[in-house]
Amino acid sequence: MSKTALFVIDTQAELVSNAGTAIPHAARICHACAAILERARSAPASSVEIIVVQHAEDPSDPEATLIPGNTGWELTLPPQGNVVNERLVQKTTADTFESNHTLASDLKAQGISKIVACGVQSDFCVRATCRGAVDAGFDVVLLQGAHSTYDSSDKGKTAEEIERDIEEELERTGVHITHWEDYAF
Repeated sequence: MSKTALFVIDTQAELVSNAGTAIPHAARICHACAAILERARSAPASSVEIIVVQHAEDPSDPEATLIPGNTGWELTLPPQGNVVNERLVQKTTADTFESNHTLASDLKAQGISKIVACGVQSDFCVRATCRGAVDAGFDVVLLQGAHSTYDSSDKGKTAEEIERDIEEELERTGVHITHWEDYAF
């Protein structure tokens, strides 16, 4: 039987709950990711593995804010403790698979063939992790409405425009785009 892994990417305080630094659509993302987690937790444990991804930056970088131990680094949607099919995966690069060299083979050994992704930031860690999952041979689904980023003054685009651009880009690489409210485990 084929299993699915839900990746909840970087729902950390600095990005989704700190008033001065959160992405513009943090409330929507937290709501959607919490609902998706609830659905995944209600599915049989034998069919879904929940991977909560947490980014850590180099503390020697003066611009780093996601430093282990800092309040901004803390997860807003942490994994449940003592649950067999739910775990935390730390990363130091945008691509979760690049930071964790055995992750793809470990997931495949568990019978996982599909990665479902949601979280923050669409144009960095969400994109890179989806691409890494495709490159590792997984069937990948990005949940529309459950990922976002910051507005970009450099590109003159809103977060919503960037979300759509990333979805179109990833769809061209083979990622399936499904609205989060329509996805069932």
